[in-house]
Amino acid sequence: MQEQTRRGGKHRKQTTSQTTKGRVALVAVATGAVSTAGAGGAVAASTQAENAPVDVNYQLASNDVAEFAGTSSAPQILSISEFKPVANLGSQLTQAIEFNSNRIQADLQARAPHAVKPAEGSYTSGFGARWGTSHNGVDIANAIGTPIVAVMDGKVIDAGPASGFGNWVRLRHEDGTITVYGHMETIDVAVGQTVTAGQKIAGMGSRGFSTGSHLHFEVHPAGQGPIDPAPWLAEHGIQL
Repeated sequence: MQEQTRRGGKHRKQTTSQTTKGRVALVAVATGAVSTAGAGGAVAASTQAENAPVDVNYQLASNDVAEFAGTSSAPQILSISEFKPVANLGSQLTQAIEFNSNRIQADLQARAPHAVKPAEGSYTSGFGARWGTSHNGVDIANAIGTPIVAVMDGKVIDAGPASGFGNWVRLRHEDGTITVYGHMETIDVAVGQTVTAGQKIAGMGSRGFSTGSHLHFEVHPAGQGPIDPAPWLAEHGIQL
C-alpha cells in the first residue's frame, strides 16, 4: 500500500521562511517610525505655532510681481510738471495788496455820508437878528468837549484864534461853499488838511463872545454872504 502524502490540515499553522519574516518586520518598523515621526512633527508644529511669533515677511516671486504689474489695479505713476517759481512774485503781491486797499477805500467812500450834522446837542438859537445885531449862524449847545465834526468833505482854510469866536475852524468844500465853526475849546485840525464828512475837527467850548458851551455854525455859499444854515442842512437830509 502506497504511503499517502501528508498534507497539512487547515488547523495546522502555516510556516514562513526566515527571510520573509525579516522583510515583514523591516516594513513594520519603517511604517511605525514614519507614523511616529509624523505625529511628533505635528505636535511640534502645533507647539511652535502657539508659542513662537509668526514670520510675516513674505516675498512675491518675480513672476507674480510681473503679473500684478500688468493688471489694471496696479498703481500708476503720475507725471507732475516741473515746479517753476513765479517771476516777480513780490511785485505781484505788492500790487495785489495795493489794489485791494484802493478797492476797500473806494467802497468806504461810497458808503460814507455826503453830509452830517456838525454836532449833537440842543438847537438853541437860529439865524437872523438878535440883540440888535445879525446872528449869521445857528447855535447847538452841549457839554464842553463834545465832538464837532466836518459837515462835508473839505479842506481846512483856517484853524485857530478869531475875534468874537475865541477859536474857529473854516472849511472850504468841493462846490466852493465855506462852513464856519466857532467858540470851540480845542482844535484837532491844521490849515491845509483835508477832512471827510463826519471827521472830528474840534471840541465844543465857550470861548469868545459866548454865554455857554455851544457850537456856532455858519454857511457861506461860494461868492455869497452867510445864509440860514437850517434850510441848507435840510437840503442835505439833516435836521436840527
